[in-house]
Amino acid sequence: MKIILKILKVTGIIIVGIIALVVIGGTLFINLSPQFGGSATQEQKEAYAKSGHYDDKEEIFINAVPTAVGGFSWDLLVDFIKGNPEGTPDHNLVPEKVDSLSLVTKDIEFTKVTWFGHSAFLLQMDGKNILLDPMLGESPSPSPLLGTKRYAKELPIEIEKLPVIDAIIFSHDHYDHLDYESVKKLMPKVKKYYVPLGLGNHLTSWGIEKEKVKEMNWWEETDFEGIQLVLTPSRHFSGRGISDRYATLWGSWVINGKKDKVYFSGDGGYAGHFKEIGEKYGPFDLALLECGQYNEKWSEIHMMPEQTIQAGLDLQAKRVMPIHWGAFTLALHSWKDPIERASKKAEEVNLPLTTPKVGETFLVNHGEYPTEKWWKNE
Repeated sequence: MKIILKILKVTGIIIVGIIALVVIGGTLFINLSPQFGGSATQEQKEAYAKSGHYDDKEEIFINAVPTAVGGFSWDLLVDFIKGNPEGTPDHNLVPEKVDSLSLVTKDIEFTKVTWFGHSAFLLQMDGKNILLDPMLGESPSPSPLLGTKRYAKELPIEIEKLPVIDAIIFSHDHYDHLDYESVKKLMPKVKKYYVPLGLGNHLTSWGIEKEKVKEMNWWEETDFEGIQLVLTPSRHFSGRGISDRYATLWGSWVINGKKDKVYFSGDGGYAGHFKEIGEKYGPFDLALLECGQYNEKWSEIHMMPEQTIQAGLDLQAKRVMPIHWGAFTLALHSWKDPIERASKKAEEVNLPLTTPKVGETFLVNHGEYPTEKWWKNE
């Protein structure tokens, strides 16, 4: 009996020790890892209070309409543990390869769009190279050991071979949109950053000069070398750590060039802001609209595919490209489900879609848009 009690005591000590090590290790990782970014000063928080959508008591940004993020439940945990056998492709998805010479902007007359999967794009407009949410890393998480892996083992083009980037536009600070490693690798190439309020603290904590970062509020307009940029609302949230949820603003973007007007949704649930944006800044030649990583349990922060199409109609978009799919699995639906449901709904309401392959480049308002249902062969 004494031997059993001794074994139980030793076992208990070991278990407690392991838990302590995990807690200490996790705390050190959160506090010391640069991945988690920076935080606002008290002076900045006082300025945020004047934005019109900041709770200065709670010190958090808020949505324009009541929004439930969706919390933990045992049923949801069980679903994620079970997974979906069709949640990811059963083989490596090979992207279209991009030749660096094809990205030279000199004498480009038309707007060019190159998709890197998920919500990452190179937008070439009016002779400028603009990256949108360039998450070009292996895993959308603080560490590659923690998150899901990219469907493709390689990118359409390596970061080192990209041209000089005139501007990067970020929609919010979640890991699948703002990636530390990508930002660090891109730094030598980038001239300017446009971000929602508060997100600049992450960038400056990573070594980017404050003068290069332009933080913006919802409905704020700015001129980027002849291109109008507007940070418009979205219905979402932010946060990279345990205690910084809602600490930075989130949003969508209007990108209005000399000839073409593009809308980039970032992330967010369906609400009346799409119609408001469409009435104020539409019609849009192309709307890049979130369509993926959804679930009924968090339907207020991510649109269902049918809502994506309705948002396109609200925006008065001439053509919609479903995004936020094709690179990572962050939800329980099959990896093809977003594009199949969106395509079906778009046909019903006669809204044109474009469905390029990852790495494929297309022109806005010139030539044929990619419409091949390539995923059916994968």
